[in-house]
Amino acid sequence: MTTRRRLLAATTTAVLPLGIARAQDRYPDQPVRLIVPFPAGGPADLVGRVVAKALGDRFGVSFVVDNRAGAGGVIGIEAVAKSRPDGITIGVGSGGAMSVLPHLMPRMPFDVVRDIQPITLVISVPQVLAVHPSVPARTVGELIALIRQRPGRLTYASSGNGNSLHLAMEMLRDRAGGLDVVHVPYRGAAPALTDVVAGQVSMMFGDVPVMLPQIQSGAVRPLGVTAPERSVALPDVPTMAEAGVQDMDSESYYGLIAPSGVPRARIDLLNRAAVEALRDPATRAVLVDQGGRVSGNTPEEFATYIAAETRKWGEVIRKAGVKLE
Repeated sequence: MTTRRRLLAATTTAVLPLGIARAQDRYPDQPVRLIVPFPAGGPADLVGRVVAKALGDRFGVSFVVDNRAGAGGVIGIEAVAKSRPDGITIGVGSGGAMSVLPHLMPRMPFDVVRDIQPITLVISVPQVLAVHPSVPARTVGELIALIRQRPGRLTYASSGNGNSLHLAMEMLRDRAGGLDVVHVPYRGAAPALTDVVAGQVSMMFGDVPVMLPQIQSGAVRPLGVTAPERSVALPDVPTMAEAGVQDMDSESYYGLIAPSGVPRARIDLLNRAAVEALRDPATRAVLVDQGGRVSGNTPEEFATYIAAETRKWGEVIRKAGVKLE
């Protein structure tokens, strides 16, 4: 079943109301705004719309998606952080804006720990390292050896300086003990992948759902997935650990967040509804189609995850000396 058909199924499936004692404060008793900090049509937007529909079904009120794109997700998350802490405005938080950009932007308009209240991690999407078929490497080990044999001659594309795809290669360079490979940044993953497919650039890390069509067509060759376990979408591609590179977890994540100060009872209601939705087969199938790992954890577990991701990428950025241009 295609992602589009699964999305339709997920958004039209009748769902019984969540067994929540809403009578205690009648929350929510009006439409809830769900801010997605990226444009319509992208991965974050799909996550937001699937979750919004599922939550609306369970609470019996509308969860309305509000796309607030800009600054790599910072503008939308700032809007969440500065909203009234009543649970009527929540949002989709992304790894780039919450765990990477705080290390790169000199003036962040919000503090993740102080201004954001985690609800639950929805999905984490791993990347896959892929090369143009002309590159004579069929494993990660062979690629590392090739780079060492040809220092400064192989290139890698990314969707921009300081982006997660750039940082994934910086992580590989660190974990492999140093690699002389040339960075070619683009304005987005699509043009980066276009030039890898054309053979203008040797390789790139890319989010699994973005890379999948080109992998399936044979336009690029996958070597390793940056997740603790193999991707359901690419079961024959080893993890980076299986390929010999340890501690190489690099994933884009999306989770539900609220402004700090929302009463804990409301956070718990949202968490229970979201976790229940993520266990629903129809909803889960749409997200699995994105090549990611569906989660649904507690607010405390999500907070711990955010902190760990922030520390990890801070160390990679510091070691590599990455700066925004």
